This record gives sequence, structure tokens and C-alpha cells, in this order.
Amino acid sequence: MTKSGKKSTPLAVTYQTVAAEESGQRLDNYLFRHCKGVPKSHIYRILRGGEARINKKRCAADYRVREGDTLRLPPLRLGGRAADDAPPAPFVDFPILYEDAALLVIDKPAGVAVHGGSGVSFGVIETLRRQRTEARFLELAHRLDKETSGLLLIGKKRSALNALHAMFRAADGQAVDKRYLMLVRGAWTNPAQQVNMPLCKYLTESGERRVRVDAEEGKAARSVFRLLARWRRFSLLEGQLKTGRTHQLRVHLAHLGFPILGDEKYGDFALNKTLRKEGLKRMALHAARLDFPHPQEDRRLTLVAPLPAALSDFIRHLDAAETRSFSAREMANIA
Repeated sequence: MTKSGKKSTPLAVTYQTVAAEESGQRLDNYLFRHCKGVPKSHIYRILRGGEARINKKRCAADYRVREGDTLRLPPLRLGGRAADDAPPAPFVDFPILYEDAALLVIDKPAGVAVHGGSGVSFGVIETLRRQRTEARFLELAHRLDKETSGLLLIGKKRSALNALHAMFRAADGQAVDKRYLMLVRGAWTNPAQQVNMPLCKYLTESGERRVRVDAEEGKAARSVFRLLARWRRFSLLEGQLKTGRTHQLRVHLAHLGFPILGDEKYGDFALNKTLRKEGLKRMALHAARLDFPHPQEDRRLTLVAPLPAALSDFIRHLDAAETRSFSAREMANIA
């Protein structure tokens, strides 16, 4: 019996057939995708015990599944509950900016993680999978920080996802043009500035992951910043990624003395507290534009996510409180 008093359905062995778009991924990753809510430790336990089998044979976690493989799964419970009793994913109506058979592009709101983990049950990808039950494949092509809004690409086919991953990993940074908008503390002066500062990941004493500029241990990181508007205390910049390091724009700007407003990892914490009273209650970083080759067609895609109301409203607040000393032509399409 369940807690609600309903009679639970006996669990049974199930069988799945690997689809063409799922071919090539590791068996453990395939199981994580298809056994939502089952702890990873339990997935590895059934693999070690031979309870999960491919074509009636035991397989290791690193086995690459192939189209047509038949997967046998033992009875599974999600964290002690039967699969049918799992809590529903919260409904989030993500704005869709582009979709075809190969990929999906949404405008991710700030405050929503792209995937579950670290206390988050449902991120963007888990929510989309629950909402699109007919979809056989949905995987993130890249990531955005939880507090960053804007363009997020999701592969709908394994082949398209692999192509997108290759573009994002390209060393020259030319295949994908990724541009962000951000409000920073201080009066930025250069119309355009290239920043080359190597970045290194590290753990704080409390175990939190952080990134710092480190000339000796860091990996190459290049950003280009362009001034769009300037007020007495703040500036609006466009940031272009030439490499894709974790927290790259945030750390580069903080190191230069121009932290992003509302950044709770690398920002000006006292200023952030004051800005919340002025109406800015989120990090002022938005993934605004993506230009990249279509992963399966001979054409390029240029996608734009409009500045969220929380940021455009704060810009209007600044215009009312302070005089702009610089205003680029691009501002006509932003604020």
C-alpha cells in the first residue's frame, strides 16, 4: 500500500530497445536518462550485479549502446518509491525561440538550474523530459549558470548533439559566436577591449567550487568586451566568449574591478544588497545572442533572446536616476 492508501502495482522486469538517436552513448549515461529518480549508486549496483543486461549479456558501465540493442532492466524504485509514484515535475513554460528535428532552443529564465543535482530535483532538462514524454532524446548542448538567463541549446538527436559539442569545444572559438549582455559596477571606458587571462578552478575551505585568474596553473581564456552604455556608477557591456571556461566572463570582469551586478560568487556583496532595494534582485548577466552553423544542415542560425524585464526595467531606473555619458547605437535594440 502507498501512503495515500492506494494499492501499489507490483514492480516487474522491463525491456527497452535503443533508438538510432541514442546510439553511441555510455550505458550508465543511458540508464541515468531512462531511470529518472533512481540514485546513481543503485544504477551502478545493478550493473555490477548483472541485473541490467544488453542482448541478454552482462555489460560494463562504459559499454556504448547501439541502435537495436535490447536492454533488460530489473524492477526499480525511485528513492524508495515505485516509478509511478514519483512526484511530478513542476510546470515551467520555457519560451521556445527555435525548434526543428535536430535541436531545441529556449530562453532560460534566471533562477532555474539547467539540470538537477546539489539539492535541485528538476532542472531545465529534467523538466523538458517530463513535459515531452514522446521525445526519445533530449540532452543539453551546453550550460548556463543558474542565475544567468538567455539562450540554451538542447540536442534532439545524438548526431546533432555531438556536432554541437564539437563546435563549442573548437579551440579557435570561430564556429560559435556567443554574446552576453551584462551590467557591471564602474564606468567602463574602452569601446572594445580584449581580455586574455588564464583561469583556474579551485575549492574554497567550505568545499564550494570557484574560479580565479591564475597565470601559472590556469587554462587559456579569452573574452572581448564592448561598451554599450555608461552611467555614473554602472556600465552596460556586451561580452563575447572566445573560449568557454567556467564562469569566464564573471571572473574576468571581477578581476578587472568591474564585477557583474548581483553576482553572489564574485561580485560586490554590499552593493548587491543595496541594489536589491533598488529593484535588481538577480544577477545582471544574460545570454543574448548565438550565431552558429546548423548541426545537420548547410546554413547558419542566428538567435536572439530579448533582455528580460527585470534587467530592462533596471536600465530604465538608471536612466531616470543618472545621466548616460555614453550610449551606443545597439542600445536602441536592447533597453
